[in-house]
Amino acid sequence: MSDTYTLGGHTFRSRLIVGSGKYPSLAVQREATLASGAEMVTVALRRVDPKAPPDQNVLAHLPDGVTILPNTAGCYRVEDAVTTAHLGRELFGHGLVKLEVIGDERTLFPDVAATIEAAKVLVADGFTVLPYVSDDPVACQRLAELGCAAVMPLAAPIGSGLGIRNPANLRIILETVEVPVIVDAGVGTASDAAEALELGCVAVLMNTAIAGAKDPVRMARAMRLAVEAGRLAYEAGRIARRLYANASSPLDGLASF
Repeated sequence: MSDTYTLGGHTFRSRLIVGSGKYPSLAVQREATLASGAEMVTVALRRVDPKAPPDQNVLAHLPDGVTILPNTAGCYRVEDAVTTAHLGRELFGHGLVKLEVIGDERTLFPDVAATIEAAKVLVADGFTVLPYVSDDPVACQRLAELGCAAVMPLAAPIGSGLGIRNPANLRIILETVEVPVIVDAGVGTASDAAEALELGCVAVLMNTAIAGAKDPVRMARAMRLAVEAGRLAYEAGRIARRLYANASSPLDGLASF
């Protein structure tokens, strides 16, 4: 794709953002990341030991040139999320952060109030905040108003593979916030990724859909193609839905015999 988008001074061409966990091996994770064409990879800071030997260190297996997006996965309190974000900035030298403040251990749904509170603290401290949040238009509006660089509403529960459960809410979010919208969580297959881009989302972030596939490398390539197709379809503009047939060859002006 020829167009780009920017988050906090970082410009990207690929509209597929991938995770770095749950792969059967670090070698497969690297190969799948390359096949995805992703330019940004999320890393859960609380699950990474930067001092681990290379054969056990996820950071050592990321392709050269990718932007690492540290995330605060596993945090249930504002204080923990803020502290983890600071560790990420010290480790990677930039303020990009995927903010997660989990509210429910079983579903991994976000704690919206805590996410807004943490976002306010981090934005004030100069971070480029990309918050994982529910598909609540009001919550997304509040986060955008606080100065978040994007909002990342879930499509469905993390790791569920259910796809976009509420496209109507996503449409409202897209119409009512002025920052990029990135679908995060719940994507299961390529058609889900294409749908997110067709709706107008700037990008889609996924982990389990690729890492948990029978063939992660092939699924990564499928997701890459789906995101490209979805973006092209959005830019091209789909035809209107009609209840009745509309002939491809117009009947007006036909010669009579």
